[in-house]
Amino acid sequence: MYFNSNGQEEVTYDAIVVGSGISGGWAAKELCEKGLKTLVLERGRDVKHGDYPTAGLDPWDLDYRDQVLPEELKDYEKQSRTGYTVRQSSKHWFVKDTEHPYSEVKRFDWMRGYHVGGRSLMWGRQSYRLADLDFEANAKDGIAVDWPVRYADLAPWYDYVEKFAGISGSKDGIPHLPDGQFLPPMELNCLEQHVKGAIESNFKNRYMVIGRTANLTQAHNGRGSCQFRNRCIRGCPYGAYFSSNAATLPAAAATGNMTLRPHSIVHSIIYDPATRKAKGVRIIDAQTRETKEFFAKVIFLCASALATTQILLQSKSGAFPTGLGNSSGQLGHNLMDHHFRCGASGISDDFGDKYYSGRRPNGIYIPRFVNLGDKESERKDYLRGWGYQGGAGRDGWSTTVPEMKIGVGKEFKDKLLQPGPWTMGITAFAECLPYYENQVTLNEEVRDMYGLPTLTIDCEFKDNEMRMRKDMMNDAAEMLEAAGLKNVETWDAGSWPGLGIHEMGTARMGRDPKSSVLNGYNQMHDVKNIFVTDGACMTSAACQNPSLTYMALTARAADFAVNELKKMNL
Repeated sequence: MYFNSNGQEEVTYDAIVVGSGISGGWAAKELCEKGLKTLVLERGRDVKHGDYPTAGLDPWDLDYRDQVLPEELKDYEKQSRTGYTVRQSSKHWFVKDTEHPYSEVKRFDWMRGYHVGGRSLMWGRQSYRLADLDFEANAKDGIAVDWPVRYADLAPWYDYVEKFAGISGSKDGIPHLPDGQFLPPMELNCLEQHVKGAIESNFKNRYMVIGRTANLTQAHNGRGSCQFRNRCIRGCPYGAYFSSNAATLPAAAATGNMTLRPHSIVHSIIYDPATRKAKGVRIIDAQTRETKEFFAKVIFLCASALATTQILLQSKSGAFPTGLGNSSGQLGHNLMDHHFRCGASGISDDFGDKYYSGRRPNGIYIPRFVNLGDKESERKDYLRGWGYQGGAGRDGWSTTVPEMKIGVGKEFKDKLLQPGPWTMGITAFAECLPYYENQVTLNEEVRDMYGLPTLTIDCEFKDNEMRMRKDMMNDAAEMLEAAGLKNVETWDAGSWPGLGIHEMGTARMGRDPKSSVLNGYNQMHDVKNIFVTDGACMTSAACQNPSLTYMALTARAADFAVNELKKMNL
């Protein structure tokens, strides 16, 4: 498995999957279950389900109150500036910037996890379908290119992946937020229920629902139900949230058709100009630094948006001097992410006799209500819109006890047992348009620890995005005020691409090979046996979390690829 000692036959498979995160795990499962001998290449170390070293640790078990010391943070300069990634309990999931550098023309916060499972171990698990409002948006607005798919094309595949992954949520009948195949929803707490009622009675076409999340509310497909510990970032030994490690990779392995090879850094694709197909991939073994080649009839690139595009950019040849499959000139362009970190919060004087149990790993969702295609929702200052995520809770004792610094005795101890007031905050997550000039390019001057070129990222939010942000704050405030919350304050902490951890674009889908990299089945226009099903394929960003769409697109593409193989078209 690790050495090309017996010639090409030993290292030839039916399919190769590059990457083992959300998209790669799904590609592996689908291809293996359809009978293809499949090699899964992961650049990082192996992580088996349950190999989560901090999952059972309590706060007092963690050094430095879960903080990373300044000296150690020097290895995470860019990822730590986000404020929410690098902790003692989770640092082992994040790469060191010193070992894996990249260059920024403008600030871009690229968060990466190089290990089996990738960011499927680290994601926020919010799982929403896109609707035709999203798939038709580019065509209606005259922006970029039209999606080559519509909701009807993906609806059965959304059904399919939801049934396997396990998505908890409520069926709400909102046309532009299609319902799915849900497990029972988590509960809104008392203040959230109150705010929901106020929003829906005071504003037409505004709704608040419990988040639709890939956390199991009951045992499902051999995985245990959520324990409401809210330690998901550490990995879940119960398998209670969807990850490649807990769900898709074990399913692939159970077929006997999967070969998983960690420590395998895919450098480039081997292209055969005679057949105009890809023959295989070249890798660098991260442990031995040897270069190896593996061969297959079909290749799925699922390394993450920017990593997949980097592989294609590095796969230059006489036929494709600017990157494999780049006859359109679009490879590396149209980079998107969601902008957020603005909204509103307030305090409630009510429900002082109520509390909640557990630590729910989920919040609320307020779907987009602007620019829905009717005059009533139209905002003339900008295109597209946003949704809100957030939630309500009670302040802890430490923020509401002034005696913390000087208190002693029984009165002090009694106050420690009293929670503070109920508060609620909502944060907007908004769409970014696909701009050609938002791009990634190869940097031949700055090399990584394996001697490979690195990426230079040139990406920014532009006027359309900035014009939204005032409304993103003010609309949040008016909803909280309508619910009777006090001391409502708006806030904008600034947002830069990458912070949303939803990199999209750079190898977009489209109808015309002259203006897109992929067709409607995620198949490269130029190289028919290569499929790209991670975030690189996205034609526009919508404002919903995109991972569920990656799952559906991957399952659909795998089904198409296998059928094309059977027809001998690949």
